[in-house]
Amino acid sequence: MTASVPAPVRRKAVVAASIGNFIEWFEFGLYGFFAAAIAANFFPGSHSLISTFAAFGVSFVLRPLGALIFGHFGDRMGRRTTLSISIIGMSAATFVIGLLPNYDGIGLAAPILLVVARVVQGFSAGGEFGGATAFMVEYAPAHRRTFYGSWQMFTQFAATLVATVIGALLSMALTPEALTDWGWRVPFLVTLPLGAIGLYLRLRLDETPEFQASSPEDSGAPLMITLRKHWPNVLKVIGLIISGTTCTYMVQAFWPAFLVKNLGIPQADMFVAMMVGISALLLTCPAWALLADRIGRRKPFLIATPLALMVLAIPMYQLILSGSFALIVLAYVLLGLLMAPSLAAISTAIAEAFPTEVRYSGLSLAYSAAVSIFGGSTPLILSTLVETTGNPMSPAYYLIAVAAVSVLAAFALADTSTTPARAEVAEEVPAR
Repeated sequence: MTASVPAPVRRKAVVAASIGNFIEWFEFGLYGFFAAAIAANFFPGSHSLISTFAAFGVSFVLRPLGALIFGHFGDRMGRRTTLSISIIGMSAATFVIGLLPNYDGIGLAAPILLVVARVVQGFSAGGEFGGATAFMVEYAPAHRRTFYGSWQMFTQFAATLVATVIGALLSMALTPEALTDWGWRVPFLVTLPLGAIGLYLRLRLDETPEFQASSPEDSGAPLMITLRKHWPNVLKVIGLIISGTTCTYMVQAFWPAFLVKNLGIPQADMFVAMMVGISALLLTCPAWALLADRIGRRKPFLIATPLALMVLAIPMYQLILSGSFALIVLAYVLLGLLMAPSLAAISTAIAEAFPTEVRYSGLSLAYSAAVSIFGGSTPLILSTLVETTGNPMSPAYYLIAVAAVSVLAAFALADTSTTPARAEVAEEVPAR
């Protein structure tokens, strides 16, 4: 039972699950921050930034397939082994990006190989969110399930913060020419040893108590069971996720590239604004998660963020477009504070939307669909909106629209914060 798992083992489970998330979002953050350098190395031409974001988004084409395959085996064979395979793929593909020759060196093969590496990374990452979230939540004690689940989102933004710090240090230590030439590659190479550490930790843990206490719903594939019995919750979870994933990729990929290229904001200033905003989110997210566990209601937290985004998207974008460093920092802080309540509660809420037997598949399917459509495409969509409409405020209207969908989804999703996990009520954990 979860209650009988020693606290050090539970903490180790959170760390093991978090490292994969860290690598995934560390790479995404790096790609967004160094988009201008990647564009110069792999996509020379007048539309290099759009081509770079297109390569960023193409990895998400394979992400749903990865989610389905990893989800199937994660629900049938267990979370631990499946997550171990996904972290190998993510760390290796990210490492390769740091080694690739540029367009001047091998011509058209350079962007092709970059896209291939992104596809492998996306396929492997497709199995990471669902498995890592299930791993954290299923190892959590009953009175801390929201707090444990919040480390999923906390880790994502911690990875972004670390990537930002590294970017800022490289920007200060290197000339712009050196940063574009080779400096951007350095942090990509760090992911291989990180992946090795994560693999080691994951292989040393047992399966989650809740998974061991479960039994398959029937002999069908987990994906088919999910689509047949739990499709309403799949749609609700997709709707709930889309505003947060839009904000995430807007912060990590679109804003840095847009502000540097279109408004002439120095890249070092961009990194500082990013660090301050993400720090505000990280400082408040655990507190919201602990509060949600204490009062036993997650739904108000899930509603608060998208509702606030609908109200404040336009003023926030006016701050961004002002070109003032202080106001840009304020916009980042405001967005970080707005996102924190929902991010604190969302991982556990959507994990509990699916029974243990199909949780990996349900989470992976819903998350990969939401992120593939509304996440990875966000920088491309927002760049295209600005370029085609000529209106720099158009991303704010897009954000309002996706936030409205998330408000409706949050109202529709059942609150399971008072429902005990299977392992908490089982008399014993059967061998699987």
